Amino acid sequence: MKLEELSDLFDEGIPVKLIRLSKSVVGPEEAAEVSRVIELGYLGMGQEVKLFEDELKSFIGGDRDVLCVSTGTSAIHLALQALGIGPGDEVLVPSLTYLATFQAISATGAKPTACDVSIKNGFIDVVDAQKRITSKTKAIVPVHYGSSSQGIEDVYIFAKKNGLRVVEDAAHSFGCIHAGQRIGSTGDIICFSFDGIKNITSGEGGAVVTGDREVSAKIKDARLLGVEKDTDKRFNGERSWLFDVHYQGWRYHMSNIMAAIGRAQLKKIGKYGSIRREIALQYVDRLRNLSGLELLQISYENLIPHIFPVRILSGKRQIVSQLLKEAGVETGIHYQPNHLLSFYKSTYSLPISEQLGGELLSLPLHPDVTESDQLRICTLLEKILKA
Repeated sequence: MKLEELSDLFDEGIPVKLIRLSKSVVGPEEAAEVSRVIELGYLGMGQEVKLFEDELKSFIGGDRDVLCVSTGTSAIHLALQALGIGPGDEVLVPSLTYLATFQAISATGAKPTACDVSIKNGFIDVVDAQKRITSKTKAIVPVHYGSSSQGIEDVYIFAKKNGLRVVEDAAHSFGCIHAGQRIGSTGDIICFSFDGIKNITSGEGGAVVTGDREVSAKIKDARLLGVEKDTDKRFNGERSWLFDVHYQGWRYHMSNIMAAIGRAQLKKIGKYGSIRREIALQYVDRLRNLSGLELLQISYENLIPHIFPVRILSGKRQIVSQLLKEAGVETGIHYQPNHLLSFYKSTYSLPISEQLGGELLSLPLHPDVTESDQLRICTLLEKILKA
């Protein structure tokens, strides 16, 4: 099939333009905050980061510590290290996730143990995870796939039964609500990402949220090269010149510039969240009965969706993606299964992850997607799949 064979795709009177899969949505408010920090003359980690952490804590709710770091990947790495996980240990993780989740685990020296996922929503399958447990298994890292944490209760039951710690990869789900509570307000350790295309951005950046004060104390030092109590000094505009170090640390702290962007973005979470949610709900409404396409069973009413993946059936994903690209619509793949990568290749198959890895296609979702953009995307999909 070629685009020329679908010439009526462009006969709608709608100008062809590039519709991006995702993008950073920032404006004069963020620019003003960055300029303010530059004028203050202290660009590294300082009071601005402290203010951002306090505002995040207030937004999330619960009696939690919030620790801002350089990326969502470093958040997971630090959380696992703070639990004492390292060489010789194993960590359960869904294969269907971005490479960063696996890299954060292996960065500790531990082995990521790939698990299968639910065909319904891409969330980790605890029945399969039970098959992967060994005496070396120390933790489980569930991924909030597509911003959804449906199934997280089963993970905590499973973890308690098997004596495991839980580090939630919530990179997709900042601002979401599950069971009436904001993501991060409950649970063991929750890790967020604030990279350029997430629900809010600080340019790059992430955060660890936990009620475990021992874990929190370790992360505070570890994000600043392990320098003992350096966080408190930097928040007061000082530095540690004479200090002690008790364990491996990393240069994983957040800067004042990043925090300034994040603070401006946090003020927009209500607006941006409503737009993202409405786009997802409109996709569901327009695509629910389209033959050749299957929606994931995700309820978007209380989510701020980061991506909108659908399943393209009958081996047609590549041609659908190519035709959409030629028509000016970017798409993505979230994700290829990590257990098939050379570095993490498993000795066993994960049939659902492998099936979804060949079917999933993510449609454009960000606050600048207009109603006419979305109508065009859905019309193109319908015509391509019916051709």
